[in-house]
Amino acid sequence: MKIKFLLLCLVLAVPVPAVLAQPAPAPKPAGQKDLDMATLTEAQIKQVEVPAVLGRLAGFYQEKEDMRRLTWTLERLSQLRPSSGEVKLALAAAYANLDDKSRAYDVLLKMQQQGFGYNLTDDPRFKKVSDTRVWTYAVENLRANLKPFGEGKVAFTLPQGDYLFESIGWDPKRKRFLVGSVREGKVYLADDKGKLTEFIAPSAQNGLWGVHGLAVDAERDALYVASTASVYYKGFKAEDNGRAGIFKFKLSTGAFVEKYLLPEAGAPHTLSSVVVSRKGQVFATDGVKNLLFRLDGKTLKPLLDGSRLTSLRGVTVSDDGKLLYYADFTHGIAGLDLTTGKGFGLAFDPSLLVLSGIEGLYWYDGTLIAIEPGMSPKRVLRLHLTPDGKGVTKVMPIDAAKPEFDFPTVGVIADDALYFIADSRRTHYDAYGVPKDPAASAPLQIYRSDARFAWDQKGIAVSGSVRELAPMAPGERSLDASGVKFSPPKTAPEKKTEQSELEKALDQKGGD
Repeated sequence: MKIKFLLLCLVLAVPVPAVLAQPAPAPKPAGQKDLDMATLTEAQIKQVEVPAVLGRLAGFYQEKEDMRRLTWTLERLSQLRPSSGEVKLALAAAYANLDDKSRAYDVLLKMQQQGFGYNLTDDPRFKKVSDTRVWTYAVENLRANLKPFGEGKVAFTLPQGDYLFESIGWDPKRKRFLVGSVREGKVYLADDKGKLTEFIAPSAQNGLWGVHGLAVDAERDALYVASTASVYYKGFKAEDNGRAGIFKFKLSTGAFVEKYLLPEAGAPHTLSSVVVSRKGQVFATDGVKNLLFRLDGKTLKPLLDGSRLTSLRGVTVSDDGKLLYYADFTHGIAGLDLTTGKGFGLAFDPSLLVLSGIEGLYWYDGTLIAIEPGMSPKRVLRLHLTPDGKGVTKVMPIDAAKPEFDFPTVGVIADDALYFIADSRRTHYDAYGVPKDPAASAPLQIYRSDARFAWDQKGIAVSGSVRELAPMAPGERSLDASGVKFSPPKTAPEKKTEQSELEKALDQKGGD
């Protein structure tokens, strides 16, 4: 069951356009024998570069109870997905099944050091290795990481209803929150009690679709709305499918100003995040095609073609407008130097810190604050940066493992605090935008974490020379300027990754 879950996660991590664009398998060359997965060598498995292929192999070996090859497969998968707790845990369990105490304990102890938390007390997968003091130590420390931490609390609760709120903003001049509804395409004002007042609604003039992101520029009286036509929007029309753009309104009145649409030729798009810098620069992300855009005049121009990313999420900009940071759900945080057009990886010690699984990312007083629902436990972190902003010196957990953290996603900095959605309703809708259960309309909790919590405390030192870079290829550790300067984005069919002979054979053979 665990391996099947892992395989599902791997499949979901593949961008939808890339899946749809897979070419038909090439005819098998004359004389080539069928690939027998049951006889693959360790060396062959370690040639595989595609996690989804390894996922199919893992499922096959689990079903056949071939623990040796399952272990080889998970070892390779762990190399390609070094921040995945589920992969690490599956690997430790595979070692335990082989009664390899040393390697099972090594994986678990390193996970505990990275901050992972799991309750393995009665996990039957580890029965063979659960009779030592080292096991007891590892289990106790992994369980300790699940203890709730931090002083944050629920600030207010939004009323029940079929809204699917996926964005929140803050108007510092009028001291009011704004929340955006994917289902209705509306922007509401929210007071500190959670009371809603309609502020902006779709109209023939503005042409809004579902609201996925909000960015406030109070100095210039502007509100930017990232909007997409998808099946989750109640007013969805098939002919608009995948159209998206940034819509500008007056922050003070909600009056429509203008809109900047992505070309229909590049659809489908999903503009899921938008941010505006203190200098008025506007950036937006497409979380499906993994593209990063900058608003240049009245045109959204591609700043980064992240064809190697898995799922682009949060984006933020330093106060001086020189550095842009973005989070990929699988690979973690990377950035762009906007003065040179060069990408950089965020340097830190990955043996002490995991930065995958991030949804929301925010700049605050020279630090980055991240909302990390893909981590176990779910948490909010503050990352203190090196003077050049391209490395992490220390990390301070702000809130972690709170019972309200069902699925924390995005937020906004307001008066030295992070206000964020603690229990997104997203997972309670099916792929057709239909609510799956009553929880889709349940009241939504907005949580408040103190952005300056334990500001002067030592924190956890995580300085390191390793640079985690989201869009990296095998053996590649950095992006040059050609990878980030303005250029037309490639369509999904053009994003081909060279496959090894083994991967080609596996694709031809298929697999469950």
